[in-house]
Amino acid sequence: MTLTNKSIQIIQIVPQLPPSINGLGDYALNLARQLRKDYNIETRFVVGDRNWQGATEIEDFTIQQVTANSAEALFSLLSFDKNQSIPILLHYVGYGYAERGCPVWLVKGLKRWKANSADSRLVTMFHEVYASGYPIWTSSFWLSSLQKQLAERLVNMSDRCVTSKESYAEILYNMGRGKQTQISHLPVFSNIGEPEHTPLLVERTRRLVVFGHKNSKLQVYQLGRQALELACNTLDIKEIYDIGIPTGLEISEMNGILVVETGVIETVEISKIMLNSIAGFLNFPPPAYLAKSTIFAAFCAHRLIPCMVTHNAMPTDGLQSGKHYWSARDQNSQLSLELGQVIADNAYAWYQTHSLSVQTNIFITHLNGSNSIIMKN
Repeated sequence: MTLTNKSIQIIQIVPQLPPSINGLGDYALNLARQLRKDYNIETRFVVGDRNWQGATEIEDFTIQQVTANSAEALFSLLSFDKNQSIPILLHYVGYGYAERGCPVWLVKGLKRWKANSADSRLVTMFHEVYASGYPIWTSSFWLSSLQKQLAERLVNMSDRCVTSKESYAEILYNMGRGKQTQISHLPVFSNIGEPEHTPLLVERTRRLVVFGHKNSKLQVYQLGRQALELACNTLDIKEIYDIGIPTGLEISEMNGILVVETGVIETVEISKIMLNSIAGFLNFPPPAYLAKSTIFAAFCAHRLIPCMVTHNAMPTDGLQSGKHYWSARDQNSQLSLELGQVIADNAYAWYQTHSLSVQTNIFITHLNGSNSIIMKN
């Protein structure tokens, strides 16, 4: 089908949505907002986690929830007209829909929908593909084969596939056996907004931001402390803002640098803090997975210096150590405010190639089933 302003609905299938703290849910919600803003297209959400607790709508977006992990329960929510079906955007990560990462019910439900829908259109965003590299004593090791089979079925069932990493795109291409001639590779966008004006670092407060989940922040202080101190000393940092659920470490200062714990605050406030900071520090995920990190994306979108402990020797997903982020272990990159501005500029430019509006445009093209782009409002 072709999406027009008279046909203003798509379905997004997600594991969870806010109020659950879930990066994937935030991703889908931000995409829905942009679809509404740019194209006047509304989203109906289908939540695939039957244990999720939330409202029946969010920001006037309708939310329906599966009542059981069954193909029938999903199929009943994917209402359709025999002559015209609503395009579906599936956000896929196996563990989001099944405890062991094998949502057989989800794949069966979509297959049934496909078989009973005229002119159906399924676009799958693979946030993950399948588990691999786990020890033999874990369930993930023994179930990885089934996880892979389900991913393959989704690839071949989908009209278009999208993913966040180049390595995932290669896996999906091989799974498609030629059916998917092109897998869109889109690193995730910022969930903290994309400010239009980003001041030069010299105009900002000498502040460094530590932001993310509690465990990832604990890694910064416990495993990356030496690298964090190096970044602070080199950049003459005067204060560290710790944003998110408190770590419990109760650090009020570090080598004479004030540490301010903000707790969980609104995204608008987080964005304001980032715009008046010069650097952001993270230890997780590792450099090979930065394209999947909404925290890294937020640092890039706000033109901060992304600081890491480790680095990749080879560029990954278009990201290069010393060019798009600084690593304490990269002996070829001695940090300074001047170099930091170059890194921040490069990271910002890299981000613009897959910003929220850019991705929304690409998703619309895929959901349309054509190569033509709908004109924005």
